[in-house]
Amino acid sequence: MQAASQSAAKVHWPAGSVLEVFLAFLRLGLTSFGGPIAHLGYFRRALVERKGWVSEAVYADLIALAQFLPGPASSQVGFSLGVLRAGFWGGFAAWVGFTLPSAALLLGFAFLQPYVSESPAGQAVIHGLKLVAVAVVAQAVLGMARTLCPDRRRASIALTAILAVLFLPTAIAQVVTILGGAIAGLALCRSVPEPVAEIETGWSAPRGLTPICLGLFAVLFLPGTEWFRAGGATALFHSFYETGALVFGGGHVVLPLLREQVVAPGWVSEAQFLSGYGAAQAVPGPLFTFAAYLGAVSKVGGGGVAGAAVALIGIFLPGLLLMLAMLPHWHWFRRHALARAAMKGINASVVGILAVALYDPVWTSAVHSHADFGIAAIGFVLLVALNAPPLFVVAVSVLGAFALTMT
Repeated sequence: MQAASQSAAKVHWPAGSVLEVFLAFLRLGLTSFGGPIAHLGYFRRALVERKGWVSEAVYADLIALAQFLPGPASSQVGFSLGVLRAGFWGGFAAWVGFTLPSAALLLGFAFLQPYVSESPAGQAVIHGLKLVAVAVVAQAVLGMARTLCPDRRRASIALTAILAVLFLPTAIAQVVTILGGAIAGLALCRSVPEPVAEIETGWSAPRGLTPICLGLFAVLFLPGTEWFRAGGATALFHSFYETGALVFGGGHVVLPLLREQVVAPGWVSEAQFLSGYGAAQAVPGPLFTFAAYLGAVSKVGGGGVAGAAVALIGIFLPGLLLMLAMLPHWHWFRRHALARAAMKGINASVVGILAVALYDPVWTSAVHSHADFGIAAIGFVLLVALNAPPLFVVAVSVLGAFALTMT
């Protein structure tokens, strides 16, 4: 009887179709503006709150796992949601759907760049999109804080994470903060009551998946391999793969590494790099699709569509391989008391990290005046109080920024 009373309640999320996953993420890929932190807010709103693909706790655990691993965090979370919903091909469909719109837009910009110059109207649109990010990230932080920091202990862990990231402003700071959150969770959260759900999804990991993914990750990462040093498409692929394997947190953190890979050797000019980065801020979807633009304009690897495809696959592949390797063991961690305590601390620390990101770079790069604050506040109220569609909020914010620029 005691064993039965301690058994976990079973929560079943039925398997979906690959087409369903593709269409859901294609819509997100077309409308998710604002960078990786904002993307997590869009995912949460569309797939957790509205569609109910996974619970809030499962979603938070996926974010924490993605934060542990190098690569683009929002794309890794989206890939994982696709895998849990419809198997490996569901994960692939999620990645393609979320990545394709921004990659296609940036590829088009690579071809049009010589004929396009900056204009006040274009700058107004970019600024409006940044204000959208303020509203979306603020909504995500608020919602996750309510769920993941409901008591003093976890609120204290989140506050400690905020201070740690603020005073250790480096890429490694996030990893250290998450590890610290795990230790704090083990020390403080083992007595926190919480029902444990046995999770059933439409996906069962095949035998040997983890060693295969880790082995492929390591082989492709090996430096100095002769066929990588031969130049051409293989050199382009390895440069972007190396970047994707080394960057933690994704988003803007990838930019200095990419600059070192493509500008320093003369593959892409400084002017091309900076103008492409500006364009990447104006399109929806993951910032890692900046690689498609760089591959298209690169002097190595053939450029054009082929170069864009090589660079795009290279930069995303390591993070997705690691995520796929870890997913089979993710459920095991959730079923053990110590692992759950550590995950509570990690989730609380992730809330702190998201709160810092709301301040810098999201707030600091977007809100420069009282009018900017007003537009961001309108977007926040539309999302939180009026449950407005994100695309409508995008339109309102962009029109507001455009009106301010034109007056």
